[in-house]
Amino acid sequence: MIDLYSWPTPNGHKVHIMLEECGLQYRVHGINIRTGEQFKPAFLRISPNNRIPAIVDSDGPGGKPISLFESGAMLIYLAGKTGKFLPRDLHERYAALQWLMWQMGGVGPMFGQANHFRAYAVEKIPYAVDRYTNEANRLTNVLDKRLAEAPYLAGNEYSIADMAVFPWMRNADKRGIDLPSYTHAQRWFDAINARPAVVRALQVLSEVNSTAPHDDKSRDILFGKTQFSRR
Repeated sequence: MIDLYSWPTPNGHKVHIMLEECGLQYRVHGINIRTGEQFKPAFLRISPNNRIPAIVDSDGPGGKPISLFESGAMLIYLAGKTGKFLPRDLHERYAALQWLMWQMGGVGPMFGQANHFRAYAVEKIPYAVDRYTNEANRLTNVLDKRLAEAPYLAGNEYSIADMAVFPWMRNADKRGIDLPSYTHAQRWFDAINARPAVVRALQVLSEVNSTAPHDDKSRDILFGKTQFSRR
């Protein structure tokens, strides 16, 4: 059994999708990042970077439990555990891994900053809004060009790379991206969005209100002193 510690964010959704696609049994533990549950000692023992998601697999390698943080590492681990969604062909396997790293190093951080400065920053800074909106569109263009060459990021096979990027393309307009103008990316997005496992995954923790406006306390937890306190 896998214990999933998560919240309905793009990084959380990546792992929700993989678990559903693989058909693995898992228990969900909601970690409310708005109220500071990510800073509790029990969670920090699993995820020392105080970020969701994290997993604990009671049946890890050699039958011993294993805990993992960092969503990209979890995707690779689950692919190895199940033999699914990481192509056997070495060219496509390394293509999947490089596009996964592209998401982890580029799409996630840059889209996150675009979202922050466009929606959450108290002070609207035009330079920051323009900088990260432009970078989000540059990355989307990279995605679109790749998907003009192949149906999926690794090539012909749907893989963990697609699962990693897809959640960040949801609500693309919030990052200043007109997704329909990127026709290949839109085609790819629609195909993944229609997958039954993805539909199920997007319902995980959907009962929580993760998009409510921030008050001073939640803003401090996510963006202020509480976030940056040494622990």
